[in-house]
Amino acid sequence: MASSQKHGVLYQLERLEARDQRSAKPQDEHQGLQDSETDLEAKIRKLRKLRDELRTKVKLHEASARIPITNLEPYEPLKNSEENLEMKLEKAKAFFQAFHLTGLSGKLTTKGVCICFSTAFEGNILDSYYVDLIIKKPLTIHRHSVPVFIPLEQIAAKYLETNFQHFVYSLSEHLNAYSGRKYQADQLQCGFSAFLARPLQRNSLCTLLSFTYTTDPSGKSFPFCARLVYQDLTTTLPTNVTITYQGTGATPASWEDQRAAHEPLFYKNALYKVFESFLRVREN
Repeated sequence: MASSQKHGVLYQLERLEARDQRSAKPQDEHQGLQDSETDLEAKIRKLRKLRDELRTKVKLHEASARIPITNLEPYEPLKNSEENLEMKLEKAKAFFQAFHLTGLSGKLTTKGVCICFSTAFEGNILDSYYVDLIIKKPLTIHRHSVPVFIPLEQIAAKYLETNFQHFVYSLSEHLNAYSGRKYQADQLQCGFSAFLARPLQRNSLCTLLSFTYTTDPSGKSFPFCARLVYQDLTTTLPTNVTITYQGTGATPASWEDQRAAHEPLFYKNALYKVFESFLRVREN
């Protein structure tokens, strides 16, 4: 009798353990899927950034292979030599024509060359910035219109003398990324102000954006507060997105699902395109 009772208790324990293991398995699988999705999204962002960098490097390499920067000789007084002036002028023209498709152009000055960096984002022509160089040893920046918060001095100290092509590439990358982030913030503030519960807040470099928004301007949806951080100064997509609930009272049941759906949109798309998607959903 005791043996039968003992056997019955053990049997019941085994059944309970097996049931717990079966119920825990889907939870573990679900958590594993979530972790995998997060890892994949991070890999996708890194690969996209690498792709953009490689595209720019290929363009610069193709152009520089045709007209090496060493063809621009150090500045020397011309001593009334018309032939010398003609040669320098033709070489400079050819160099900047080769780089024209990358948004770089320039012209000779009396002491060197003035480079123009034309920025763009998704086919939209944006601001242009100038760097006036004196061509002599060492190469020096005479004057420029680059914003003070772009790390021009650090880039110049690292590349201007040792690798001029990389100096041009790195500065162009920083300027295009800044213009792209600024353009996105401007488009959100001007084109989608009806979705914003409060004015958009940003720092001068547009590497930190904060705004409160709804998905329905009529006020039928609850508000979200988004904080976008761009840790990489050469990117136009955020490296960190935080969305919090800004309503009063208890959090709505559907809030977490919407937050989870919004977060990857901000990681993968230009800021104004996220709100274009909200608008399409509302219209449908």
